[in-house]
Amino acid sequence: MPGQKFGPAWFPGLIAAGLALCGALLVYSGLRARSLWITTPEWIASRRARIGVGAFIGGLILYILVVDALGFYLTGVLVLGVWLRSLGASWRVSAIVAVVGTVVIHFAFYKGLRIPLPWGVLERFAF
Repeated sequence: MPGQKFGPAWFPGLIAAGLALCGALLVYSGLRARSLWITTPEWIASRRARIGVGAFIGGLILYILVVDALGFYLTGVLVLGVWLRSLGASWRVSAIVAVVGTVVIHFAFYKGLRIPLPWGVLERFAF
């Protein structure tokens, strides 16, 4: 937005600094506890949890690879729908939340933050 003293990298930089601080605190607490550096969490035994983690990572990779060609709306609905189904939501709830969530996210970026998201195949219908 015109007239601001900070640019578009300010907010992600602030988040990165906070995450770096939290990471440093976690490393410090781990070193003080003198515990094992790598342990297997209990949830890894759950098949549903492994599917959820795989769906999350796969969805992020899919988004990165196809969002420019397919567009934010189609990619967002697809990824959110798969994530919701992998978490156990019904088809009806997954479809409704995926569509509404994608529209809300798009308008938050497009209108609120003035950051255009790719339209992809829907570009001819963009307003």
